[in-house]
Amino acid sequence: MAILFDTILTKGVRAGEIPARTQKAREWYRDAAKEYRNINERQLMKGDAERLTGRPLVGHMYMFNYDAKHKETLPYYDRFPLIFPFKSVKGGFLGINMHYLPLQYRAILMDSLYDITTNERYDETTRLKLNYQVLERASRFRYFKPCVKHYLTGQLRSRFLYVYPSEWDIALFLPLERFQGASKTKVWADSRKAIGR
Repeated sequence: MAILFDTILTKGVRAGEIPARTQKAREWYRDAAKEYRNINERQLMKGDAERLTGRPLVGHMYMFNYDAKHKETLPYYDRFPLIFPFKSVKGGFLGINMHYLPLQYRAILMDSLYDITTNERYDETTRLKLNYQVLERASRFRYFKPCVKHYLTGQLRSRFLYVYPSEWDIALFLPLERFQGASKTKVWADSRKAIGR
C-alpha cells in the first residue's frame, strides 16, 4: 500500500502539488488515483504493518475487510469500506463509507469535510471534527446520508488500515469499492436518490 501511495505522492510533489492544500492539488491526486485499475485489496492490507490498528479513531480515514452480519437480507454491502468513523455504538461504530457515493459526489463531500479538519498540516495530527450533529446541521454535507453505516466489530475480517491525511484524495478515488449483492452502478443510483440528485 505504501508503495502505491508513495508513487502517486512523489509524482504529485514533483509536479508542484502539495496534497490537500488547494483545490487544484486535490483534483490532481484524485485524477492520478483514477488511472489505477484492478487493485488487489489483500495486497494493500499486507503492505504496511505499522499502519494497521485494531481500533479506529474518530475523524481518521481507514480501510478494512468486512462481512455484513445480515448479508442475506441486505440489498447490498461493501466488503472493503473506506470510512471516517464518527461514533462508537454498542458492539461497533458508525462511519461514513465514501464508497457509497459516485466519484464526483465523493469529491464534493470530501471538499466540504476539509473545512472541519483539526489543522491544515495534513499529517498524523490531522483529523476531521466529526459527529452526526455537525453533518446533519450543515446542508453542504448533505451527501453524507447514504454513506452512514453501522459496523459491528464481530464482523470485521481484518484490522484497520490507516490512511494518512495527505493520502485522503488518493484513497477516495482508488477503485476499491467491493459491493456484494449489487453493482456499484445500482448502489450509486440509490445514493443519488437518497440525496435528491
